[in-house]
Amino acid sequence: MKRLQWPSWMPIDPYILLLLGTVGLAALLPARGTGADVASGASTAAIAFLFFLYGARLSTREAVEGLKHWRLHVTVLACTFVVFPLLGLAARGLEPVFLTHNLYTGLLFLTLVPSTIQSSIAFTSIARGNVPAAICAGSFSSLAGIVITPLLAAALLGNSGGGFSADSLVKIVLQLLVPFAAGQLLRRWTGEFIGRHKKILGYVDRGAILLVVYTAFSEGMVQGIWHQVSPVRLAGLLVVEAVLLAVMLALTWYGAKALRFDREDRIAIQFAGSKKSLAAGLPMASVLFGAHASLAVLPLMLFHQMQLMVCAVIAKRRARDPEAAGAPTSPVPPVAESRIAVGTGTRSG
Repeated sequence: MKRLQWPSWMPIDPYILLLLGTVGLAALLPARGTGADVASGASTAAIAFLFFLYGARLSTREAVEGLKHWRLHVTVLACTFVVFPLLGLAARGLEPVFLTHNLYTGLLFLTLVPSTIQSSIAFTSIARGNVPAAICAGSFSSLAGIVITPLLAAALLGNSGGGFSADSLVKIVLQLLVPFAAGQLLRRWTGEFIGRHKKILGYVDRGAILLVVYTAFSEGMVQGIWHQVSPVRLAGLLVVEAVLLAVMLALTWYGAKALRFDREDRIAIQFAGSKKSLAAGLPMASVLFGAHASLAVLPLMLFHQMQLMVCAVIAKRRARDPEAAGAPTSPVPPVAESRIAVGTGTRSG
């Protein structure tokens, strides 16, 4: 039998539909009492396992090789952790007329999370850019984000949402850094197994994220925070995020050109420097915001889908550029290719 595929004309990421379905389930049947405690414990374990897998997947040798292209990686990191947050801070003027405080907090948090890996690789390959650079840039961003994102959240968010305290720092170390370090240390023994079962583990990844979303939105329902969001506010949020994405796409492309990067490197910088990771952001939000995580991750979920749809169009146009005529087509890892066909990239994006 032929394997079922997501229709190519359907612009919505099927994983986003699963996320929305999970939000709907949490709205109808939120976890309460003992169920909430069980869901919270399972979510904590899922987050730790996610970051263990991230550590086990990151090849130390590839990371060291990637350091040779340090100018590109510094540029991507600057876009992700400097330019993005500055734009997030500039959007503060939209509160409270255009955005509620909670939605603005979520928007600012969105600007602090690391870049994607899988979707950056796939889009860069489609556009005939520097795929090895995209792999390393996304990996460095994810690794740096484990430390930088919580520190930026402490500095910029303060007591907004769930707040940031010594307890939050301990949770981040135990749930994110320790499992990641363990994955790196055990990579010698687990790397081959993970490579052989990457498809199954990809489902585990996504299932863990769905569990995190269910737990966060269940807490939000129990706390009764959804009455704070109106359709008008959501529409305003979408407009703000569209402007944010357009500005970052322009800055990464023309800024890389001003820095005299060649075409292939500019493509990698644009796709790695303009996107934010849903897979990394959701677990971090659950640790940082607690019961307020549902509203905090809503801007990130919307931005994730928007960036995939827009970047898919740009990647196809870049592939048809006259400059791309003589450019070699870099091979894209099969898992990335299959995911980009439906606009996902959720393993690290």
